Amino acid sequence: MVARSVLYRKQVEKLGEVTEPLSIEDAIAKIKDMAGIKSDRSYKNGRTRKAVDQTVELVMHLGIDARQADQMLRGAISLPKGLGKDRKVIAFCDGPLVDEAKAAGAIEAGAQELVDKVTKGWFDFDVAIAHPSMMGKVGKLGRVLGPQGKMPTPKAGTVTPNVAATVKEFSAGRIEFRNDSGGNIHLPVGKVGFPAEDLKENIDSVMKHMIKLKPAAAKGTYVKRVCLTATRTPSVPLAVGS
Repeated sequence: MVARSVLYRKQVEKLGEVTEPLSIEDAIAKIKDMAGIKSDRSYKNGRTRKAVDQTVELVMHLGIDARQADQMLRGAISLPKGLGKDRKVIAFCDGPLVDEAKAAGAIEAGAQELVDKVTKGWFDFDVAIAHPSMMGKVGKLGRVLGPQGKMPTPKAGTVTPNVAATVKEFSAGRIEFRNDSGGNIHLPVGKVGFPAEDLKENIDSVMKHMIKLKPAAAKGTYVKRVCLTATRTPSVPLAVGS
């Protein structure tokens, strides 16, 4: 039997019995209530636990066959209210594009020297953007960036001639997504500290976007289950179409 923490048990008690999926508004309220419960325990050395503005995540279980290439979902989306933090973006480019990318918010930009830096084990970034002309050099990084989900790809919109504009979008909250082997999509939609209206707008935007992407080959019920959760809370079932 899995041992649950005191905090988790308090959150479950706060959640109460949920027999039906909730509206977006009610689900957000439940998440905020649970995330607001503080741990009574300190660290062993006596330090008190810091309050953390937890990330709110939307999980959609879709009726797709993840083994079929024509049913896989992959891309990027800009959230209308952002993610609540700046993301670290790098850009593989050369010439005048280097200065343009840095001016747009890239923490690093360059050509072979940046490829070499990543090859040597530097991964302190969230998103990598690449100009198409750079893919001959960047391609060899697939072994290390692919497993981390950081490899630039045209499908995710991270291989583009519009380097500066794309850097700006991803720095401000544009996020990549792809389904996992079980047909699930996991996407952050903001922070617990966001106003409820902002979280709702982000959630609405993601759900509408995913529904538009329904593969023609997908059969039966497309959106099977949707849940909302925060970094340290139980999940809450969300009513589809709410």
